[in-house]
Amino acid sequence: MLDARYVAEHLDEVRERLSRRSPSWGSAVEALGPLAERRRRLIVETEALAAQRNAANQAMAELAKGPDKEAFAKRRDELKALSGQIKEKEAALAEVLTELESRLLELPNLPHPDVPVGASEEDNRVVRSWGEAPRFDFEPKPHYELGEPLGLLDFERAAKLSGARFSVLWGAAARLERALVGFMLDLHTREHGYREVAPPYLVRGDALRGTGQLPKFEADLFKTQRSPDDPEPLYLIPTAEVPLTNLHAGEILDPGVLPLAYTAFTPCFRSEAGSYGKDVRGLFRQHQFDKVELVRFAEAEHSYEELEKLTAHAEAVLQRLGLHYRVVELCTGDLGFGSAKTYDLEVWLPSQQRFREISSCSNCEDFQARRAQIRHRPAPKEKPRLVHTLNGSGVAVGRTLIAIFEQYQNADGSITVPEVLRPTMGTDRIGPGKS
Repeated sequence: MLDARYVAEHLDEVRERLSRRSPSWGSAVEALGPLAERRRRLIVETEALAAQRNAANQAMAELAKGPDKEAFAKRRDELKALSGQIKEKEAALAEVLTELESRLLELPNLPHPDVPVGASEEDNRVVRSWGEAPRFDFEPKPHYELGEPLGLLDFERAAKLSGARFSVLWGAAARLERALVGFMLDLHTREHGYREVAPPYLVRGDALRGTGQLPKFEADLFKTQRSPDDPEPLYLIPTAEVPLTNLHAGEILDPGVLPLAYTAFTPCFRSEAGSYGKDVRGLFRQHQFDKVELVRFAEAEHSYEELEKLTAHAEAVLQRLGLHYRVVELCTGDLGFGSAKTYDLEVWLPSQQRFREISSCSNCEDFQARRAQIRHRPAPKEKPRLVHTLNGSGVAVGRTLIAIFEQYQNADGSITVPEVLRPTMGTDRIGPGKS
């Protein structure tokens, strides 16, 4: 969430920066103008009345020492009236602040000044690429045309169990997913210094508000209820970013502990509201998918160094697997709701002859920390400050499986296993009779 005071005092700047995302966001800020002005006026009036009350208190203290009881009583009545007026102003101010906060919850983060201005993914900037696209002397197939004939991917039985956009992985595909998860977690914990966490998959609404999914994106979430009259439903996590970030909600971190780095493997659940008809074939856009997540907490002064580090950690996964990919910096119009700056890692899919997203690495600055009240003390006895939170996929397991199927496919329909996974898989090839 944006800082209410900053928005109120820098309304034109906030309007201009949010307009870089979309003109509609700039227009949304207009509604904050009257609220911000009323907030300013009530603060001034409340402070003026408080100053009068302080003066009246001092005057009463002096009158209490003298014989003029009538003057004392008069001043006491004035003080009582002032106190009543102050309570009314404070109540009105609290009401304005509540409405302002409610509206701020609907506004996205301010893009970092360096983020390229653009309207859509077409305006994203390619930062770098790694590896080369594999060349085939045959027409490369999409992952589902490779996996289904081998008996590895089963969408029909998944639909029988759960409906559309679910999958069953059999045999070598299930082992490959397990091998990928272990490889990613080992890489991030043993070489990159992350602490592994096994968080709950169901969270309260407060946790989703903390990371920015609520209230704006409730339609994309799966909600559960323990009973019909349950006053507090739980939500299936859309990403491990939610529980990992909220581990420190409401806390003040001790001096010297930052940066903190956590990683977790979890299933993720998304209703994909509004994306009907997009990538419905195969594994690409599922209601349930697996992901290894990376979350970092940093001091404000170092968070952009931490973003580069986090992005490099996600890239290392793809490099060790030998997968051709590129890194793009998202433009303002393509930024996620809570992000100030994002790098997407896009892996090459031969069947589509295009790059597709496999990880998003974002710096949310203090946007999530303000919602979740995550602070740190820079030094003993210093005033606490909001941390900066960062997150990224390290990486999406299902999309990595897609990329391996497609980039490592062979003319006979078999799939070569990346070398780094062969000790776990126990084979160098997935094919007929080896699934």
